[in-house]
Amino acid sequence: MPDPSAPVAFVTGGTGFVGSHLVEELLGRGVAVRALVRSDPKWLAGLDVETIPGDLHDADALRRGVYGATLVAHVAGLTRARTQAPLDRANVDGTRAVLDAVRESGGAPRVLVTSSLEAMGPNRVGPNGLAVPATEADVPQPVSMYGVSKARMEDAVRREFSDLGVTVVRPPAVYGPREADLHEMVKGAARGLFPIVGRADVPRVSMVYVADLVRGMADLAEAPDAAGETYFVGTRGYSWAEVRAAVEAAVGRKTVAVPIPGRVIGAVGALAERVGGLFGTLPPLTADKAEAARHAWVCSSEKAAESVGYAPRVGLAEGFARTVAWCRQHEWL
Repeated sequence: MPDPSAPVAFVTGGTGFVGSHLVEELLGRGVAVRALVRSDPKWLAGLDVETIPGDLHDADALRRGVYGATLVAHVAGLTRARTQAPLDRANVDGTRAVLDAVRESGGAPRVLVTSSLEAMGPNRVGPNGLAVPATEADVPQPVSMYGVSKARMEDAVRREFSDLGVTVVRPPAVYGPREADLHEMVKGAARGLFPIVGRADVPRVSMVYVADLVRGMADLAEAPDAAGETYFVGTRGYSWAEVRAAVEAAVGRKTVAVPIPGRVIGAVGALAERVGGLFGTLPPLTADKAEAARHAWVCSSEKAAESVGYAPRVGLAEGFARTVAWCRQHEWL
């Protein structure tokens, strides 16, 4: 049973990839956790967590969740859809619903909302031809429907809920145990293939191991000075050659690089989406996601480092080794 004197966190999205790891991080810090659960507890099964049945549009469930909470961590969201409307309903309206419940309850001491690097948009290119890492001072220019929905969410947080002192966290690409989309890249490597969009030898993507991300999120949730601020919590930029080497080492085999020119990745995504539609599914690489894949996505985490001493502890090789080991243990590979 939870310690009745322990601080209480209400977590949305706790059954998902990042959310379940955040729940474990909070439990490890002695925080009692309530989680919003639609039906299946998934990764929360067996954990000492109070579940609140409902979803982001269930006002009664949200009120029960936030009541007496010392932290509200809103991680739930939709990452892909065929049109903009479902993304906005989940990511913009769903966030409003959570924050409305917080305000009606009198306000939790701390509120954390998870956004994405895609809300900022891709990197601009410097005179040297390399991506200039995004910082929190940059003006958002999202290029994907998902990024637009997250940028609209952030705008609503700033304009409508400034009184709550919300901390917004923007992760880059997140990988680790339980992640399903980048897992497709690992599965391809296990079969000997590694797709590369654009140049393989220059930094194009920040990738953060999930344990580093949730530790940074929890640290920011505990830092009074982080209230009302926005943070990237990620890593330096990696080239696809570095990612490929780490994945090859993890799966234990060499791969054949499959170059995909940026000008055709959109067509690849559109085809994958049409094929998925025949089976009633939406693949990880949709036309929208393919548009994002054309660009470089690198961010600076210096602000988080200055605020809470954030620094990633798990390198790319170790992170993929852990991920592949977990996938094999759970028969994902």
